[in-house]
Amino acid sequence: MSKYLIKNGTIVNENTIQVADILVDNNVILKIDKSISDSNATVIDASGKYVFPGVIDDQVHFREPGLTQKGTIASESRAAVAGGITTYMEQPNTNPQTTTIEKLEEKFALAANSSFANYSFLFGGTNDNLEELKKLDKNACSGVKLFLGSSTGNMLVDNEEVIEKIFRNTEMVISAHCEDETTIKNNLAKYKEQYGDDIPTKYHPLIRSAEACYLSSSKAIALAKKTGARFHVFHLSTGIETSLFRNDIPLKDKKITAEVCLHHLWFSDEDYASKGNLIKWNPAVKTAEDRAQLWEAFLDDRIDVLATDHAPHTLEEKDNVYTKAPSGGPLVQHALPAILEKYHQGKISLEKIVEKMCHNPAILFEIDRRGYIREGYFADLVLVDLKNSWTVTKENIAYKCGWSPFEGNTFNSKISHTFVNGHLAYENGNFSEKRNAKRLTFNR
Repeated sequence: MSKYLIKNGTIVNENTIQVADILVDNNVILKIDKSISDSNATVIDASGKYVFPGVIDDQVHFREPGLTQKGTIASESRAAVAGGITTYMEQPNTNPQTTTIEKLEEKFALAANSSFANYSFLFGGTNDNLEELKKLDKNACSGVKLFLGSSTGNMLVDNEEVIEKIFRNTEMVISAHCEDETTIKNNLAKYKEQYGDDIPTKYHPLIRSAEACYLSSSKAIALAKKTGARFHVFHLSTGIETSLFRNDIPLKDKKITAEVCLHHLWFSDEDYASKGNLIKWNPAVKTAEDRAQLWEAFLDDRIDVLATDHAPHTLEEKDNVYTKAPSGGPLVQHALPAILEKYHQGKISLEKIVEKMCHNPAILFEIDRRGYIREGYFADLVLVDLKNSWTVTKENIAYKCGWSPFEGNTFNSKISHTFVNGHLAYENGNFSEKRNAKRLTFNR
């Protein structure tokens, strides 16, 4: 391992911004001070650049095993590092699904050999694997995932008695995709009757409606309160759901938390006309008013975390009629540059971005020594040039699927360096083929 001295960077950390040096060695941050000298260290001049903790993305789909035409742990974690994401939590709807401890450990073994970024996985709850879930050690992985509305991979959990037993039988964070299946099926039938399979994509948010989201999330939150479960709602997409969450207690004391994804803060239903299936996600991108209310809740701390729900599909798959085009899109490479556009527009501070993308995921999932720039913590660091504009093109997209909903967008901020456990994994468009990623550990 090389020793690095990052000089004169503007550090954004724990609600402060200050110019300081950071000395990195043997996976960790050794020292943070105004002026550090070390003749044995490789010096990186970060003058004029901002230094963030590595981003922690609590929801990605990297498609391995079984769906590797869309992406792999190697390809998508590499793209994540280019986007300043140094840690990810991958979802269980692969093939085979991650619904046994054996399959969970097989995924960890895959990542140990191929991941460019630090990793953990969510264990998938189903209608019939409660006994397996009970055997899962609370520190084995990042948490439990429930699909309370069907999505890619069809892991729908719809047995209410089982759901309550899951809520009562784990100490881990239970994260859920919340959409009411009956509402969606009824809406879809109505539009299929009119259009057949070739439903205009603009109706996606009316099929997977705000009502479907609220019915599911409100019911699940009521159950979490009844059982005392630690419950985290993934990818909020509606304004009405934001009323279900609190901002009057610290995150560490919250039993019920929420995430919003970059695409629900960026796009609205007005964008279906130009983007079509490329912005078809579950839950759906909804109205500009929903987006405004999500922003309000995000900024006032009812919503705790910003993530990507990175979920690549091939362009060939996306180029199908509505009912056959899968939902999801690639985002890990572009989420941080995109949210930094909102900083440039005066909508959000750098400190708040770091809080929502770095600190809060670490608190929420009780991750060991990550998410902050602190002495003794793992040296996951991102150097950002806020005055280096670039345009997303096919040539600079790192995803295996080869496309992005941001293609053609010009961002004002560029990631110049990404360190993973003190290893310089990415520098000015160039990747190190050496991997220094680690399995996440937890303080539970």
